[in-house]
Amino acid sequence: MNKKLLAVIDMQNDFIDGALGTEEARKIVPSVRARILSARKAGEEVVYTRDTHGADYLSTEEGKNLPVPHCIKGSAGWQISEEIPVFGEIVDKPTFGSTALAQKVKDGGYERVELIGLCTDICVISNALLIKAFCPEIRICVRESCCAGVTEKSHRTALDAMRACQVLIV
Repeated sequence: MNKKLLAVIDMQNDFIDGALGTEEARKIVPSVRARILSARKAGEEVVYTRDTHGADYLSTEEGKNLPVPHCIKGSAGWQISEEIPVFGEIVDKPTFGSTALAQKVKDGGYERVELIGLCTDICVISNALLIKAFCPEIRICVRESCCAGVTEKSHRTALDAMRACQVLIV
């Protein structure tokens, strides 16, 4: 059995065109949409992460280091973009990497996990390396054309770091 999982990381309004939105993020939306639809057609399972913070965000460690309120639970910015088709489970995560996603991969019997989404240099890399730590024998890949970083330079640096850690960049 060749069980595959597509993990769509944080394709939320605040990262696309909201509080932390970037032109790079807006540019990948059509590619992410197309990849999700092709995964669905191919019978791959799709899971989504959703960065989730509370009203106390600015008093958290992350909020002290990135003092821009974003992805506050229930807000419009917290929602997954309407341009992104949602066909699977949504995993809320309070920080960059999701241990719940890594555990799902570990327990799910997947042969391959592909990550796409935002931001390459923060949440995509965190989740790729966390899954690699939980599941060192599962093939993990990141689709470059379906990711964007905070900057183009940080996107490239994150891709290089993941390559060094045996994450396949496709």
